Amino acid sequence: MLKFIRPILSLLLLLLAFVACKTQKQASHTAAPPAAAPRDSTIQALPDTIRVAGPADTAVVDTVPVIPQKDSLVITGVGDIMLGTNFPETYYLPPNEGKDMLAGVAHVFAGADVVFGNLEGVILDSAGTQKKCRNPKACYLFRSPSYMANRLHEAGFNLLSVANNHAGDFGPEGRAHTAKMLDSLGIHYAGNLQQPFIVFAQEGIKYGFAAFSPNKGTPQITDIARATATVAHLDSLCDVVIVSFHGGAEGSKYTSVPRAPEYFYGEDRGDVYHFAHAMVDAGADIIFGHGPHVPRAIEVYQGRFIAYSLGNFATYGRFNLRGVNGLAPIARIVVSNRGEFLTGRIISARQVGWGVPEIDPENAAARLIEELSKKDLPESVISIDESGIISYLHP
Repeated sequence: MLKFIRPILSLLLLLLAFVACKTQKQASHTAAPPAAAPRDSTIQALPDTIRVAGPADTAVVDTVPVIPQKDSLVITGVGDIMLGTNFPETYYLPPNEGKDMLAGVAHVFAGADVVFGNLEGVILDSAGTQKKCRNPKACYLFRSPSYMANRLHEAGFNLLSVANNHAGDFGPEGRAHTAKMLDSLGIHYAGNLQQPFIVFAQEGIKYGFAAFSPNKGTPQITDIARATATVAHLDSLCDVVIVSFHGGAEGSKYTSVPRAPEYFYGEDRGDVYHFAHAMVDAGADIIFGHGPHVPRAIEVYQGRFIAYSLGNFATYGRFNLRGVNGLAPIARIVVSNRGEFLTGRIISARQVGWGVPEIDPENAAARLIEELSKKDLPESVISIDESGIISYLHP
């Protein structure tokens, strides 16, 4: 009998040993991990991490993605824009709600980080408090319908100046609706007393923008001390600072930069040369001028680009576009991610018909700007070839 029991007992002992071994492996797999060593609350987080506030032994470091800065930026600027006005008559509006107005030049804006222009007039469908005029039929007040803001957005504009003599054409109603429309489309703007400057960020770059003019309701081009303080403030906050000014005398007789205050119809239109240099000295990286309705010289001063006037770009129906007044230069500038000028090009366009910009194969705008730059700024450290390419001759 014992002979038969021993094998059974051996089998039972083997089974008990197997069960005990499996239970011990399961217990070791589910056991709580050892307590973490206390964290040092003084340890420095890496640049791409944010430490969440909390007790030293429970603090957590969350890693957040860092958007790498571009090495270079493309900043494109044009002069005055008024795509059509419904005042005093809708006769001054382009056909097809202006959907074709910028078709001939919109490709130039492709790939730019910033596309800038000076918005002459207001975005408003009707009414508004009109600026006083002796003869409304001969009064130059600009009121563009709301859909015109969409034309700017569709073309690629993302930065506008509202510092000019037509920004108040239809009173507070015009200013307010213009702001509402631009805000709704994500178009940045500055240049009135409500918003003299703006700071915005794109793709890891922080931009500052301020706009000035000699006109009521705008930051004053003639108050250089206050303008300097504004630009220095932006420079302390931003990677790249862009300044716009509407200044200088108007018309084909005023293509030169005089390096002195300019007066037109008794109004002090500013000393654009000394204003621009003061803004660069305060921290501006790119300066786009407009107001004379004609192109003027360009230069690179202290490594920063200045255009003294980009003339008229798209000004439909109510502007004199004869001769140089019809030239519509487009400045496409490449700068470092800290605003230093690297290279650029003046792309020549010309307004045809009632004010539709088209690329000019004769490069008249670039050739005129080259001539004016040599004449007015002979000490300039740039050269402009016949196709408009700007080369920086480092001093």
